[in-house]
Amino acid sequence: MRIATYNVNGISARLPNLLRWLGETAPDVVCLQELKAPQEKFPEAALRDAGYGVIWHGQKSWNGVAILARGTEPAEIRRALPGDPDDLHSRYIEATVRGVVIGCLYLPNGNPAPGPKYDYKLGWLQRLIAHAAELVSSDSPVVLAGDYNVIPTERDVYKPERWVDDALFRIEVRESFARLTQQGWTDAIRVLHPDAQIYTFWDYFRNAYGRDAGLRIDHLLLNPAVVDRLVSAGVDRNVRGWEKASDHAPTWVELRV
Repeated sequence: MRIATYNVNGISARLPNLLRWLGETAPDVVCLQELKAPQEKFPEAALRDAGYGVIWHGQKSWNGVAILARGTEPAEIRRALPGDPDDLHSRYIEATVRGVVIGCLYLPNGNPAPGPKYDYKLGWLQRLIAHAAELVSSDSPVVLAGDYNVIPTERDVYKPERWVDDALFRIEVRESFARLTQQGWTDAIRVLHPDAQIYTFWDYFRNAYGRDAGLRIDHLLLNPAVVDRLVSAGVDRNVRGWEKASDHAPTWVELRV
């Protein structure tokens, strides 16, 4: 069972690339972020024609998350992160697919930091930690997948000294991510590739992709009920090099059924 996360950076602009990638790799579950489309503008028909059931939570111009399931329908559990009923951002959706609970998240960027956007990011992280504490001990397999906008360690960023004041790498953010994983979550990419230089995002500026000046900010966290089923994990780096590509590349895990 292949589960992937992919920040598409605008589903309308990236739909041809998304459909191409789905056709070439046939993942079983896909978590999409940054749809940048209102609910009614989501390309449901095209994705169903490609063989995927889908649920989504759109938002005009910003944010937006979706879960795709090949050959079946995701069974929606929730479409907002608990803890703040006044938070209307479309950043979290959760469903069951073939017995696996999938949490798809798009964590706030938080820049400029310090400031209100950074405070919102830290608050959102605390809500995620609280919700994840309930999920981690579940007897059911759980995967929390998405664009976390968190660079966990120095080995996850090109030239870390340039990022020390950025909201993706500030110490409070990294400490919050560490508290999350210390609940018992396994960072699938890092546990299988402990010393490798692996990136999931390359900026559009300064030929970042060509220079491999990237970041690892897209993560798949596994709870103890599923971690023993982990077979492999990786990044479809080549997709970032396609014409009109997102600045993220699809990131995935494979689990034994």
